[in-house]
Amino acid sequence: MLAKVTSCAVIGLEGALVDVEVDIARGLFSFVLVGLPDAAVQESRERVQAAIRNSNCQMPVRRITVNLAPADIRKEGPAYDLPIALGILLASEQISADVSDALFIGELSLDGAVRHVNGVLPMVSLAREKGIGRVYVPAVDAPEAALIPGIEVIPVATLGELVAHLQGYVLIPPYRSTFDLSRLDEPQYASDFAEIRGQESVKRALEVAAAGNHCILMVGPPGAGKTLLARSTPSILPNMTIEEALEVTKIFSVSGLLPPGQPMMLHRPFRAPHHTISNAGLVGGGHWPRPGEISLAHRGVLFLDELPEFGPHTLELLRQPLEDHIVTISRAQGSLTFPANFMLIAAMNPCPCGYYGDSTHECTCSSAAVIRYQQRISGPLLDRIDLHIEVPRVEYEKLSSDRLAEPSAQIRERVQRAREAQRRRFAGTRLLSNADMGPKEVREYCVLDETGRNLMKAAMRQLGMSARAFHRILKVSRTIADLAGSERIETAHLAEALQYRTRRQM
Repeated sequence: MLAKVTSCAVIGLEGALVDVEVDIARGLFSFVLVGLPDAAVQESRERVQAAIRNSNCQMPVRRITVNLAPADIRKEGPAYDLPIALGILLASEQISADVSDALFIGELSLDGAVRHVNGVLPMVSLAREKGIGRVYVPAVDAPEAALIPGIEVIPVATLGELVAHLQGYVLIPPYRSTFDLSRLDEPQYASDFAEIRGQESVKRALEVAAAGNHCILMVGPPGAGKTLLARSTPSILPNMTIEEALEVTKIFSVSGLLPPGQPMMLHRPFRAPHHTISNAGLVGGGHWPRPGEISLAHRGVLFLDELPEFGPHTLELLRQPLEDHIVTISRAQGSLTFPANFMLIAAMNPCPCGYYGDSTHECTCSSAAVIRYQQRISGPLLDRIDLHIEVPRVEYEKLSSDRLAEPSAQIRERVQRAREAQRRRFAGTRLLSNADMGPKEVREYCVLDETGRNLMKAAMRQLGMSARAFHRILKVSRTIADLAGSERIETAHLAEALQYRTRRQM
């Protein structure tokens, strides 16, 4: 007899429906899986057989053929265990039920328990788009699945429980989400700007960067607080909207990185990969591409500490994502596109010993060594970083002071107001922040007066800036004007943006 159960695959960050077709025919026992399955799917034969036997059901001793259609999509992961087992029970007439309007997802343990699978959120989202009204998911994944409205979520703990439910013996009640979306408005952070002594100019630069989602490079001696400042930056970023939270949650769901017991990402992500990271680890990739650190930092912060220690080729891979906010990974089987709209915070020492230009420590590096060290960061990559700021050593008086600095909550309020002004400005477009503007938007929203044009002309001549740098300065000045609540870019706003553009030159 033939039975068909609907399941789902994840390709990149999107779902694709998969029909699990099970045929049982006369003959010696065999269990064949076809439809481009990977090793994890092939191993499901052993899991499914043991789970069926240990759930008080009978494993048919016949020729069993399981086809995962469409056959040109590679199937990977253990999410097909539950639909395969259900298809065998339906085809062998051990249960009778109409499952044509339902989606089944789940890994089986040998005792029949249904385990967690990655990528539940994009799978359930696809089910709603395709008009499927009911999804059966592992009980531990029900809170995540219930984030998608308008679909009935049935939490399944064991295969035997599912059989009893479909037979009508013991019905499983649909899962009702208890997740409080207001928790997005009350994020908790590990560090606060109030605890950082001194560095007022750097805090101001980070505030500007956060308000416009700009990239920033911090250069300073060891121990000046670059890492602490970067790790405190999420505390001044605006709270995520529900749409942004779902975007981030989908990426972490596919990657299997959702925190236990937390169906939705509540905080903007902060990713800080080590400088030994591979190319695929940073931008994504692998034989079957997975999201890299730049995609895991989507809508959040990517912090690259000790920037010159990263491989030159690895850093050059950031060029296109910084411009387009996406990364496309091409393989022989096809291309996948992952989102990568992140705020880059980079930190570096001015020289190998770290004390070039320091007022209290003598630099032991030769001029050639300093030049080689700084030239590890290519000009085109530096040109894509909007703000360049020097982080000086903190004086003893400031370090020993008991006076707290301005708390992150107050800075976040200003950043939030600036972001709201940008949302109103870009209403009806796909742009969310000033950093997303293209040449058309820069020409429309970054108009300078006569004094500002003269200042910009002089700066271009003296600093030898590129056309990209010209546009990025205008974007930063627009953000500074938004922080000030100004409709126009004043000369003071442009002057502040220009001071963030200059950097140390040997």
